[in-house]
Amino acid sequence: MSQDTETLAPEETVEDDAYALDRKAVAAILYAVDIEDRDQLIELMEPLHAADIADLLEQINAFDRLRLIKLYGKEFDGDILSELDETIREEVMGILSPQVLADAVRELDSDDVVDLLEDLEDERREAILEVLEDSDRVAVEQSLTYPEYSAGRLMQREVVMAPEHWNVGEAIDYLRNSEDLPEQFYHIVLVDPRLRPVGNVTLGKLMASRREVLLKSLVEEMFHVIPVTRDEGDVAYAFNQYHLISAPVVDENERLVGVITIDDAMAVLDEEHEEDILRLAGVGEESRLSDSVVETTRQRFPWLAVNLVTAVLASLVIAQFEDALAQIVALAVLMPIVASMGGNAGTQALTVAVRALATKDLTGSNVWRVIRREIAVGLVNGLAFAVIMGIVGLAWFGSPALGGVIAAAMVINLVVAGLAGIGIPVVLEKIGVDPALASGAFVTTVTDVVGFFAFLGLAVVVLL
Repeated sequence: MSQDTETLAPEETVEDDAYALDRKAVAAILYAVDIEDRDQLIELMEPLHAADIADLLEQINAFDRLRLIKLYGKEFDGDILSELDETIREEVMGILSPQVLADAVRELDSDDVVDLLEDLEDERREAILEVLEDSDRVAVEQSLTYPEYSAGRLMQREVVMAPEHWNVGEAIDYLRNSEDLPEQFYHIVLVDPRLRPVGNVTLGKLMASRREVLLKSLVEEMFHVIPVTRDEGDVAYAFNQYHLISAPVVDENERLVGVITIDDAMAVLDEEHEEDILRLAGVGEESRLSDSVVETTRQRFPWLAVNLVTAVLASLVIAQFEDALAQIVALAVLMPIVASMGGNAGTQALTVAVRALATKDLTGSNVWRVIRREIAVGLVNGLAFAVIMGIVGLAWFGSPALGGVIAAAMVINLVVAGLAGIGIPVVLEKIGVDPALASGAFVTTVTDVVGFFAFLGLAVVVLL
């Protein structure tokens, strides 16, 4: 790449932006699009990884995206499609000419083709299937028959396998003579005569062994077989938990039908973490920077409406103490502090709980221990901040009683916040509701209502 673009020079950039697209490179690319200089565009794009090109297409506006893709033309690579966020992938596929799209799709492994097709309408899906070779089309169509978000959709059909009785020499000769090996693979899957996987042999062990060594003597100790209907979230968990690189996938007869590799499993794990974060924030699990104003508004409006309802509930609690607020103005001044502290404490516990549930670290065997811990943390923090706020109440308003009231309310609300932050997501998961999706509104409601009720209720009893 020319010195003007400096796209891939992490050592020359700020550490936090080491792998971000260089602004000068993006400007140069968009300038080439503006002046319709295709040769310059290709020269600038050629050194970029497919993932970087996908990021570029996601970050620019729709008009520039259209012009760039049309000018780039037949240079468009299939890997770019697989790296694109699904929210704009269909838009990009609609811009590509039929021939360019066909060439791009043919380059992809079967699992990437399935990922492209599963969200398309039948007419668009059929048009892409028609450009595939017969064997590839059959494999993709079979994968599409499996449930959505299952191992069958995630796996690739290109598998390197060998009979369990082969030796190293036979396996190496087979690999050298094969014309349709996957571009990347990590294991040879050993199978029995009924095509059932019995072990994995890493390429490192294969190449380091003498030709006469039997493959079955080289199999890895850690060997996991994944049913084709297994949920992809559980698959990603298994890869992360057991440090898998690849794992064979079997059908209902335990016959080998595909393989899942670590890159696909980690992509699922990343997507699930992203969805949890978006759900916790109440902005919709499909929210993207490329969304329009209308789409973003539609995604956020329902949760803002839910928050409005919870705010009304908290206001109804406040309304019950209208006379107390009229007599002691200081209550209105200090009241938001109690609710805010409880809300923050509840969010902290909630975030820990949702993450632990997603990684299966929070289970029935340890849930009570974790709940007791959060209550204890809330109690300790509550006592610490109670002392602080008691002093503030005394110094600010000159009332020891008022300081005691806010101190007691602080302890109560932080204890309840810890309990709610852990307990609510656990209960929601037990009844089949996604804790990341619904916990935030409930926890906020509990901490607000309890905070206001405890503070104002104590104030009525003690001060009036």
